Amino acid sequence: MPLTPEEPQIHESAQGPRAASAGRPSPTPRPVPGPRSAATPRPGRPGPGPARPAPPAQRPHPGAGQSSPSRSENRSGQQDGPQIQLIPAPADGALDAAEEAVDLLLDSGRAPGDVLVLTTGEQHPWAAHELSFGEAAYWAQQEAGDDVFFADASSVERAAARPVVVMAVNGGADDVTARTLPVALQRATGLLIVCGDPQRINAVLGAGV
Repeated sequence: MPLTPEEPQIHESAQGPRAASAGRPSPTPRPVPGPRSAATPRPGRPGPGPARPAPPAQRPHPGAGQSSPSRSENRSGQQDGPQIQLIPAPADGALDAAEEAVDLLLDSGRAPGDVLVLTTGEQHPWAAHELSFGEAAYWAQQEAGDDVFFADASSVERAAARPVVVMAVNGGADDVTARTLPVALQRATGLLIVCGDPQRINAVLGAGV
C-alpha cells in the first residue's frame, strides 16, 4: 500500500515544549532544533579540533513554530522491517526537512552515530565538503560511526546499516528514487524517514514500500 503523508514530526522526539504547537498548519513545516552542545556538533559544523577548511554554509533554520511528536506509520508489530514515516516536502525543500528530522532525532536522545542521511539529488554540503579530502577519509568517518553520516544515491550501496535512515528525495530521476528507497529500507534497522513529494514517491513505488 502507498505511504501516507504525515506531519513532519518524529515519533521518538522528547515530550515537552514541542507539543504546544502540534495543531499549527504549515505547508512545509520547519521544526526548530534546540541549542546543540559542543559535545555533539552537527556534521558540517565541527566543534573544536584540528583545523579544516570550513564547509559550505548551510541555510539557518527559521524561527517558526516547533512541532511535537505524532503518530508515524507504525510497523513495530511486524518483525520484518523498520517503522516508516513520510514527511511531505517539495524537492527543493526535502533536504531541509531531512535536516530538521535529524535535529529532532538528536534532540530526542538519538546518538549521532545512529543516523544515516541519503539524498537522491544534490549531495548534502557536508558530504561534498568531506569528499574534497578524498574518499578514504570520507568513508573512514562512516566506519568510525560517531556522527551522522551523509551519502548520495550514487554511493548508497556502500552505506552501512544504522538504526535510523533519513532519505531526502531532493531531485534526481524517478528511477534513482526507485533504486534508492529499497536500499534505504534495508539499511534502516529501526526507523526509515522519507522526506519528499508523496505523490511522486508513491507513483515511483507503485504499490508502495
